[in-house]
Amino acid sequence: MRHGFASNEYVKNALILFHANCGDLEIASELFDEFKEKDVVTWNAMISGYVSCGCPKEALSIFKEMRDAGEHPDVVTVLSLLSACADLGDSETGKRIHLYVLETASVSRSMYIGTPVWNALIDMYAKCGSIDSAIQVFRGMKERDLSSWNTLIVGLALHHAEGSIETFKEMQRLKVWPNEVTFIGVILACSHSGRVNEGRQYFRLMKDVYKIEPNIKHYGCMVDMLGRAGLLEEAFMFVESMEIEPNAIVWRTLLGACRIYGNVELGKYANEKLLGMRKGESGDYMLLSNIYASTGEWERVQKVRKMFDDTGVKKPSGYSLIEEDDDRLMMKYLLSS
Repeated sequence: MRHGFASNEYVKNALILFHANCGDLEIASELFDEFKEKDVVTWNAMISGYVSCGCPKEALSIFKEMRDAGEHPDVVTVLSLLSACADLGDSETGKRIHLYVLETASVSRSMYIGTPVWNALIDMYAKCGSIDSAIQVFRGMKERDLSSWNTLIVGLALHHAEGSIETFKEMQRLKVWPNEVTFIGVILACSHSGRVNEGRQYFRLMKDVYKIEPNIKHYGCMVDMLGRAGLLEEAFMFVESMEIEPNAIVWRTLLGACRIYGNVELGKYANEKLLGMRKGESGDYMLLSNIYASTGEWERVQKVRKMFDDTGVKKPSGYSLIEEDDDRLMMKYLLSS
């Protein structure tokens, strides 16, 4: 045994989870394979490890092995699997897990279905674009916590902005006190539906009424909203007036808006700020090049591309800023701790 000191099964389970969470999937797999008889805790350690490392397909594959081995999932398994389905956008598998949960809860009572499972189902359906199912789960809940409201508000923000804002208004009517995550969802919904005035109002409401200090993610949502609406001058003034230092995400959001609206001067300024923060990012040069190309300034396009070549930065294979799912990346960033 490579890890001789890990003869205790509890310790080995903990080590699997530790190595998987650290990205050491090879070591985690070796430890996992050392088990002659795996219990649900062992399977869960490997499944959740894959999910936390951003390997949802592998997590679902391990779950199949778990079922083939005759082991029954518990709540921990279900939460990990729903997270994997959300990451993959796999609503079909998510639906099957949902049905399994309902059947298990009604027939054997062997699984307690608490609020975290319902919240995970809302999140999964919303991220998969199954908005009606997400709302249905939310409406069917006997008890909701703040996370339930936030999950629906954030989940609807990209695909059903009006529903997201209406959910927040309902939350206000019921006197449920929001937190910083709530306002990320609401402002994001305003951004994606072009409701700039409402977005401004909610930003002020957050600060003045609920006394929530904006963090970099709230500022990022506001910049995204103004940029999408083409209010580039206001967006830049907003960034300059921020009470905290803008990060690379904020400047890249501005640069992307400048590309869309062909604002060369502001795009150049945003690019300078961005490259000063993270040198060697090929995408930043590409965005500036695209801005010049959109206005027919081919000489400048060549100059930027020469700068790009001179830095020695290599463009990733198949890289395309237009094809990149920026909304999905933004959502991951906003919801990360």
